[in-house]
Amino acid sequence: MIEAGLGLYAIAIPAAMLALMSVTEWLRPRRDLVLGRYPRWLTHALFFLTNAVVGRILSMVVVVGSAAAWADAYNFGLFNQTVWPWWAEALLAFILLDLAVWAQHLAMHRSGFLWAMHKVHHSDRDLDATTALRFHPFELIVSSLFKSACVALLGVPVMVALAFELWLNCNALFNHSNIRLPRQMDRIIRTILVTPDMHLVHHSTNVAEQNRNYGFALTWWDRLFGTYADESAMGRDHQAIGLAEAMDNRPAYYLWSMKLPVT
Repeated sequence: MIEAGLGLYAIAIPAAMLALMSVTEWLRPRRDLVLGRYPRWLTHALFFLTNAVVGRILSMVVVVGSAAAWADAYNFGLFNQTVWPWWAEALLAFILLDLAVWAQHLAMHRSGFLWAMHKVHHSDRDLDATTALRFHPFELIVSSLFKSACVALLGVPVMVALAFELWLNCNALFNHSNIRLPRQMDRIIRTILVTPDMHLVHHSTNVAEQNRNYGFALTWWDRLFGTYADESAMGRDHQAIGLAEAMDNRPAYYLWSMKLPVT
């Protein structure tokens, strides 16, 4: 019953976050959109629906929640071998899972096979909250299996695993958004969390800058492992977004984007 309730929140809260970011982008945009909202938003909506179907099918095999439940049932994983206060366990789980997601993102850029899938996300020539929905279904499968394995190995409690997924999704909607934060506020927030201006660098057409700022939530790993960049060499107001080989209107279309990994 609790998990079902959390499942409802996992839809409602990101949906509210997407609506909030979209309204804020309209009221206080960071940059003018190159391709605009249509048909980009339609394409991203189709990606969301496709991934919802794929996620439903994948749930018959394994998802983060079922991996956590399995680890608990079989007393498997790190946290099932220790006795810590629940808050310490939850905090450490969030930190370690965030590190795992950072490492996965790094691998997406370093492996040619994984990059073929991940470049669909990077092909968007604009950056707004809906870009957080723009992931190829094959990347969703890889990501879900990887996170599920991490959850099982750590023995993360079900509620903590589901809360982490919710937290990660909300952070992705925030840092992909096209909102203008005051410079000082941006600097304060990015001491802990990835801000839109920080993630903007990662979506540069410059390959060297695409290999910076891998964080989806916490900024610590990029600072620790030397992949942090404050802003693009082009300047945050003039930085080009997307793939250098696709600087036209093709990324705005669903079928082109779906076929990109094999073209």
